[in-house]
Amino acid sequence: MKTGIVKDARYLEHITPDYHPENHHRLEVIYGMLNEGDMAGRFVEVMPRFATNEEIGLIHTPGYIARVSATADKPHTMLDPDTHTSPKSYDAAKLAVGGVLESIDRVIASEIGNCFALVRPPGHHAEASRGMGFCLFNNVAIGARYAIERHSLERILIVDWDIHHGNGTQNAFYDDPRVLYFSTHQFPYYPGTGGFDETGTGEGEGFTVNVPLSGGQGDSDYIQIFERILKPVSLQFKPRLVLVSAGFDTYFRDPLGSMNVTPKGFARLTRLLLDIADQSCQGRVVFALEGGYDLEGLKESVKAVLKELRGESILAEEEMNFEDVSSLSIDLVLDRVAGIHKGFWEFVTV
Repeated sequence: MKTGIVKDARYLEHITPDYHPENHHRLEVIYGMLNEGDMAGRFVEVMPRFATNEEIGLIHTPGYIARVSATADKPHTMLDPDTHTSPKSYDAAKLAVGGVLESIDRVIASEIGNCFALVRPPGHHAEASRGMGFCLFNNVAIGARYAIERHSLERILIVDWDIHHGNGTQNAFYDDPRVLYFSTHQFPYYPGTGGFDETGTGEGEGFTVNVPLSGGQGDSDYIQIFERILKPVSLQFKPRLVLVSAGFDTYFRDPLGSMNVTPKGFARLTRLLLDIADQSCQGRVVFALEGGYDLEGLKESVKAVLKELRGESILAEEEMNFEDVSSLSIDLVLDRVAGIHKGFWEFVTV
């Protein structure tokens, strides 16, 4: 299986203030890891392109696109207290969207089996008419709408494992049954959305599945969530493409989170997503980088995911067994999610 990666030095030109956790050092450590002996030359490099205004406009309003474009070549602009731009940020944001779109094109054309778009700025908080939470354009949401419009794919699964709820992605498809949005996240926490009862509206009711967590959950808890909620729902939905908002701020030492996921945990979650994709859409999966602010954890976790995508797992054979003993607290969460969604999906494993 060929695994693609999107990497480009121009993503480093989106400069945030020195104190800002979402900074260019995040990609520097990832790109450096890709040059290490066990990683160098093992991936197909997918060249990103600048997304067009029409493509960005699949999700964002013309007025908001114009507002971001107006920041080009300006020393420093604040779109909100957390979301900053520098002279090259607009270009980097267009390139981040274009990197995801190119990944989707290449995967659908079967030129590669799967892909990880190692891009920034991140995207899942960006709403139709505003940027927030470090995000300028919603890379994954645009990618999903692009796959529907350009490639006529009728069902897209978006899995968001960032510690923060992807409010922008949820809102983009809240009434749209063509996109199943599944999110695990700490709650209550920024941005304050993603409660159990946020399930969609109109024809989209039941196609938003939120699993809000109190904090402290680790590998086994996440595996239980994916096995007992995500997997049965996804296999009933039968996606034609799986998109992943891959945030690594659930890493156990991340400064912005309080979860306990390890690199091996991320590898196991990736294996479960590959299993879902293998059963439903010829293995077509595209990851896009979201959060993750402990540099060593980010590097090792992305490495674990990439190895899994290539079929070179860091997991020992016994670690491939997903039958972890669940905790009472996670059982209560899963029972509540299943109870809310039982009118839409069957949960035979819960």
